[in-house]
Amino acid sequence: MVRALADSLGISDTAAVRRLDSQSRQQTALEGLRSSGVDTRGAFFDSEGRLTVNVTAPDTAREVEAAGLRARLARHSAGELDRVKTALDKYAEINTPAGVQGWGVDPMSDTVIVHVRDTAAAGTGTFLKKARSLGSAVTVRHDAGRAVSTAGIYPGSRMDYGNHYCSVGFGARTTSGQQVLVTAGHCVETLPDLYFAGSHFAKGSTTRFRHGQTSIDMGLATVDAGTTITTQVGTWNNGADIAIQGSRRAAVGSDVCKSGATSHWTCGSIKSYNYSVTYTDPGQPATLVTNLGLSNTCDLGGDSGGAWISGNQGQGMTSGGQTDNQCNGVYGQGTSYFQPLDDTLRYYGLSLNTA
Repeated sequence: MVRALADSLGISDTAAVRRLDSQSRQQTALEGLRSSGVDTRGAFFDSEGRLTVNVTAPDTAREVEAAGLRARLARHSAGELDRVKTALDKYAEINTPAGVQGWGVDPMSDTVIVHVRDTAAAGTGTFLKKARSLGSAVTVRHDAGRAVSTAGIYPGSRMDYGNHYCSVGFGARTTSGQQVLVTAGHCVETLPDLYFAGSHFAKGSTTRFRHGQTSIDMGLATVDAGTTITTQVGTWNNGADIAIQGSRRAAVGSDVCKSGATSHWTCGSIKSYNYSVTYTDPGQPATLVTNLGLSNTCDLGGDSGGAWISGNQGQGMTSGGQTDNQCNGVYGQGTSYFQPLDDTLRYYGLSLNTA
């Protein structure tokens, strides 16, 4: 992680360590604010590396600054932006906007950003009319890429099923001690048998993803007895593998890397959470997927399910990306989506396997 960050930013390893340590310290302070009742959903790292919290009241701003963080008086509260985003989700459930690449809360701009690919596609015009009716809380941007789910034992390794492949996510355990693989839901949509290097190692057991239906891209596979998903994320020879020590969610703007079977080890930053995407996979009906993370980390088909990590904290599993991604090495830029790990563990009542 240090080497990848240093190379991508053109800084020394020492400076990269200081940056990661600074992010960790600030997020610890943020957790303290959250426990005292401050709404920290609008937190993000600014261009100077300062963890900034959007607030709407001077008293709250003073409390944030007393904790050593930066406060910004914002026009819209986190609750207001979440309600706007939820309204767009509900509208999309009625008529999926095939030409809208995705939408989600962006704390840096203090708006819900809607990314549009094709205004002439089915359902898109009425969706944009609805979005614009919500006023200054919405920003519409135009992008050329099309979002697709990247279908296809170290987290990030290749796993095969039928004529497709995905990437290995995180190992976890149920309350009864059953070992499971935490993965993208579309990788186990048909509850397939999963193979690593030609040998069976797991079987899909549950998923919240269905093509053509409003979905959450999380799923599980039951791991065979005698098989272990390691507690280190594979970096594909980009430095040492990274030990997983938890699943604390990183703030928007945090540095993050992902491991996958196609584009291997790529890094970038987290841009948003609770992001909604319209997947338009070839041969499949348009599918609305909600509650994703958005990143500029590059990914490609087959990376789905692969592990994301920030520092030593697991962040999620690759869900999809845009068709125009250019993953030319660790620092290739693109648009990608991940299913947050903490949400998945909480929903299924799992404990993450850690180093």
